[in-house]
Amino acid sequence: MNKKVIAELSLLFVAFIWGATFVVVQNAIDLLPPILFNAIRFFLAGIIIFIVYLFQNKGKMKFQLSALFPGVILGCCLFIGYSLQTIGLLYTTPSKAGFITGLSVVMVPIISYIFLKNRPKLSAIFGSSIAAIGLYLLAVKGASSFSVGDFYVLLCTFGFAFHIIFTDIFAKRSSVLTLTTIQIFTVALLCTISSLLFEDWKLILEPEILSSKPLMFAIMITAILGTAAAFFIQTNSQKSTSPTRVAIILTMEPVFAAITSYFWIDDRLTIGATIGCIFILIGMIIAELPSNLKLKLLMKKTNKKSAF
Repeated sequence: MNKKVIAELSLLFVAFIWGATFVVVQNAIDLLPPILFNAIRFFLAGIIIFIVYLFQNKGKMKFQLSALFPGVILGCCLFIGYSLQTIGLLYTTPSKAGFITGLSVVMVPIISYIFLKNRPKLSAIFGSSIAAIGLYLLAVKGASSFSVGDFYVLLCTFGFAFHIIFTDIFAKRSSVLTLTTIQIFTVALLCTISSLLFEDWKLILEPEILSSKPLMFAIMITAILGTAAAFFIQTNSQKSTSPTRVAIILTMEPVFAAITSYFWIDDRLTIGATIGCIFILIGMIIAELPSNLKLKLLMKKTNKKSAF
């Protein structure tokens, strides 16, 4: 098995972890306030990544001051994304949250055009349109009306979309590992402050909460696999495959969210909602298809016709 196949299978595993954690997080925030849960999750993930950072640098701190501001900006974007997503899971289902969050993929070219004047590809425009139709079918014509939870999750996509855009800019200037360490600790700090101000953070001190196996399981899974390990797998995998293929593979995240929701909590989508999910998935894949691939497909069709 060559490196490319291993890399893409690893990315598929990351998509599965991210998709499955929607159910895990929803169960956890039944016991703990959502932002406090994220504070613990990201603080633990930050410690893990920092240990790896020290190991990679043989115990020496090679801090890049130039990475501080970019790392904080990226952390703020992640804070907005994860906080709103987790709050949204209080009021909507994991499967709907997974597909709505996936819209961040098709929002990237639109936001890039508005703020950076980067002209989007036709595939991005077409894919975004299909995904928008899918969102309508999922959230309006699905199992329930567009809820406040769906609205929170829809807002979270802006945080994730801006994170993708800024990562593309900042990663070229600083060490990826340094940027990740700073941004994860930034998320942990912002979540801690927000929880102290707006949530009943003292719940974490209650013996029943501390001894809760589902909560501890959720924290360990999301911190170790969903945050720390996922980053390393994605970073290493991108050395052996193209960014486009990475993006397409990761669009399987909402599909896994729907599948795990069905088997773990019997979350069933209506026919209209299912069609909406399919539209969103197709839209995300089309938005990430390279223009040269579409040109090749068009030329093949033209050659076949001319052969007759």
